[in-house]
Amino acid sequence: MSITTKRLKASVYLAGMLAITAGFSGCSVFSQATSIFSQTEKDPTEGWSANKIYVTAKEALNAGDYERAISLYESLEARYPLGRFAQQAQLEKAFAYYKYDEADSALDEIDRFLRMNPGSDNVDYALYLRGLVNFNRGSSIVDKVFPRSIADLDTVRQKESFQDFSRLLTRYPDSKYAPDAKARIQHLRNSLAQSEVNVAQYYMVRGAWLAAFNRAEYAIKHYQGSPAVIDALEIKILAASNLGKPDLAADSMRVLELNSPQRAAALKAKMR
Repeated sequence: MSITTKRLKASVYLAGMLAITAGFSGCSVFSQATSIFSQTEKDPTEGWSANKIYVTAKEALNAGDYERAISLYESLEARYPLGRFAQQAQLEKAFAYYKYDEADSALDEIDRFLRMNPGSDNVDYALYLRGLVNFNRGSSIVDKVFPRSIADLDTVRQKESFQDFSRLLTRYPDSKYAPDAKARIQHLRNSLAQSEVNVAQYYMVRGAWLAAFNRAEYAIKHYQGSPAVIDALEIKILAASNLGKPDLAADSMRVLELNSPQRAAALKAKMR
């Protein structure tokens, strides 16, 4: 066999082995190539001052270009982690994530800010923003077209939002964000009460009277002043009657009569 033929066969064998290897690890080969390419890309903010990066990020944020704003804030934090813009960049990046519908990332940024800057003058805003993220979390594009009651959304997030706004009001009662936080807390209180009533009604329709009674009682105990408490009282009365607890039903009826005589009269007529 000639040297040329041997070399040709060796080349074919090597090409075949490379093809097989690529077949088994195509993704990793592609990833390595992509990684190498990414490393060769020039950072557009290279040589920029902290002020220039911050101003450009702020302009992108105000223009609604949240993805670019996030990228610029990240560059700012990476290059100037101890600079005078670092704290503000964290909060504005959190807001950008919030507007970009990346709730988890927004909450992570806020929590990181609170851990790193417990004595900052902007802690009240961080708590307020955290409440906003949870308050609006769970909505989708479908909800924007066909709005749902907030009582139909995730009650876990509602409760987290309630806690965030409550922390703000407890620690910073004079904050400029306090009035809006108070209004949202009342809205959440009413919503959470209605959620409990919805569940109680679900149990009542299915004849699960004890479960209905407990849910109604919980709503009455924790959400006093909410309009849904009247509905909860009615459920409690009906549930107690069906559980063979006339004394409990009578006590709740007296409370209902004091708060809504018309509803009490209508319920009495219905139960006859």
